[in-house]
Amino acid sequence: MRGLLTLQVGVVLIAALYFGSSICIPFVLAVMLSFLLQPLNGLLRRWHFGRWPSASLSVLFALALLAGMAWLIGIQAMGLTHQLAADQPTIERKLDALHHLTEGRSVGGLQHLRDQVSQLLAGPPPAPPPPGNPAVVKPAQVEVVDAPASSLAVAEGLLSRIAHPLATALIVFIVSIFILLQREDLRDRVIRLFGTSDLHRTTLAIDDAGSRLSRYFLTQLAINAGFGCLIAGGLLLIGVPSPVLWGILAMLLRFIPYFGTLMAAVPPVLLAAASFPGWDHTIETLALYLLVEPAVAQFIEPLLIGHSTGLSPISVILAATFWTWLWGPIGLILSTPLTLCTVVLGRHVERLEFLAVLLGDQPALSPVESFYQRMLADDPDEVEEQADALLQDVALSTYYDEVVIPGLQLADLDVGRGVIEEEHLARMREAIVELVAELDRYPDLDPKSEGAPRELTPVAPIDPTGLLQQPAASGMLDRESVVDAGWRAAHPVLCVPGSGPLDEAAMTILVQILAKHGIEGRMVTNASTSRTMIASLDVGEPAMICLCALGIESRLSPLRYTARRLRQRLPGVPVSVAFWPGGEIDDRQRRLSQTLGADAHARSLRDMVAICLQAAANEARDRQAA
Repeated sequence: MRGLLTLQVGVVLIAALYFGSSICIPFVLAVMLSFLLQPLNGLLRRWHFGRWPSASLSVLFALALLAGMAWLIGIQAMGLTHQLAADQPTIERKLDALHHLTEGRSVGGLQHLRDQVSQLLAGPPPAPPPPGNPAVVKPAQVEVVDAPASSLAVAEGLLSRIAHPLATALIVFIVSIFILLQREDLRDRVIRLFGTSDLHRTTLAIDDAGSRLSRYFLTQLAINAGFGCLIAGGLLLIGVPSPVLWGILAMLLRFIPYFGTLMAAVPPVLLAAASFPGWDHTIETLALYLLVEPAVAQFIEPLLIGHSTGLSPISVILAATFWTWLWGPIGLILSTPLTLCTVVLGRHVERLEFLAVLLGDQPALSPVESFYQRMLADDPDEVEEQADALLQDVALSTYYDEVVIPGLQLADLDVGRGVIEEEHLARMREAIVELVAELDRYPDLDPKSEGAPRELTPVAPIDPTGLLQQPAASGMLDRESVVDAGWRAAHPVLCVPGSGPLDEAAMTILVQILAKHGIEGRMVTNASTSRTMIASLDVGEPAMICLCALGIESRLSPLRYTARRLRQRLPGVPVSVAFWPGGEIDDRQRRLSQTLGADAHARSLRDMVAICLQAAANEARDRQAA
């Protein structure tokens, strides 16, 4: 019912936007204008101008800029019409050249285009003489000439054409003034509308969204204005007619990502081809757009507003199509700002979160969910691709702790619910083993801390009383000192996985991370430590025993008995347990882990590495004391 209600509200809202466009467009323009003017309005209020003067002066400033822009567009458009009439011979010569180049191919189409252009520039043809018998005297033609229009009639016709745009502009500016005046009151009403259960969080969210939108719109307007100035200046140097007009067009259309600059480049390129006898100016005009747009997009925009608008490319295209269908050309220009407002609203309002998921550029799935989904889809190549991307920013152990292990825990839960078949589970085990082997080329180092010592590893003391909460960096230990400290056996750590279906895969990861830090581990199966087989198990001479389980609560008893049997077989060897509780450890999990009787507990790969290194340091200290 809630989904149906949301769908009904959406349909009604779209219908209201479509049929009420004459009301909605001025209101939306006013909201956008208020976002742009809010920094200026806030600055004037800080200068003690008061509410009314600050809002009025801000809107008057915008009105002056728009009036100046309209005046420039009118002057440039009038000059362009005269220029096109003067360039008719050049246009005809260009079409004749194209006709000769493509002779035999689409000749009729080019000839028709040439005739249409000539007719458009020359005006309507004169009326042909009436047919008749030359012997018969033709009647005299009578032409009815209207009396010259009075000044009142001319003014009335002009006002009828500009009345609607003037009324729309007046509504926009008046509404903008009241939005700037009642900004705090409107914010409180929005808070009440979307919920007051968490007033502090809602207030911060709305203030953050408002400031971000205002800053984004203002910065984007400044960047687009600079882009338009560069285009106008370049066209002026090239000699293209009406450069200011094309600069303003480039500024406006650049609000449309990906395609706006391309659309703005078409008219001046065609005009350059029509205005000059050669093709040099046409190539220069096209090169101007091809050089300026990448420079602004790749260097200036990332520096000022970041690399992304927060919208996915497909959402930009869909938004442009949707808003153009609703409101025409004005909807095309407003499509990106409106969609951005929708995404920001979806990120802060729980009931509208689906909008942020559909339109935003944030990944739809978390890294853990994405990893598990690819494992379920039997797509190891995409799993490795995701790992390569994440390992550009994090260390290998961090990737395992925060992505792979939680993903394996999700799979472990699904196996317990019986939704994963044994054949599929076997393929997942093989994929994990292959992934670990492929990632062996990465060191366990933070890629962002290139200057950190590569041979040093932080050491944490063993906690003999229970849980290791945080690995305390009580000292630094050289990797080579692990061997020198007395862990001279070929495999100083005996690694025993739990009885879970994916515990062996987790232990494979742990063995690899230990090896990255100079600690050799030997993994045996859980079945080999059973009551009937542990006596025949070749345990060697390990310096530490490590148990590993993805979930401790469901496997507490098997782990406890495994630890007891290993203590009986290897008396005096410390036992550590690695498990991932999936969050902060509570008192219940602490008590459960303490019942295992282990010497130390780790809840991450880093913890286990720190425990082993500290054990090596302790042994080295004991040998030196002896």
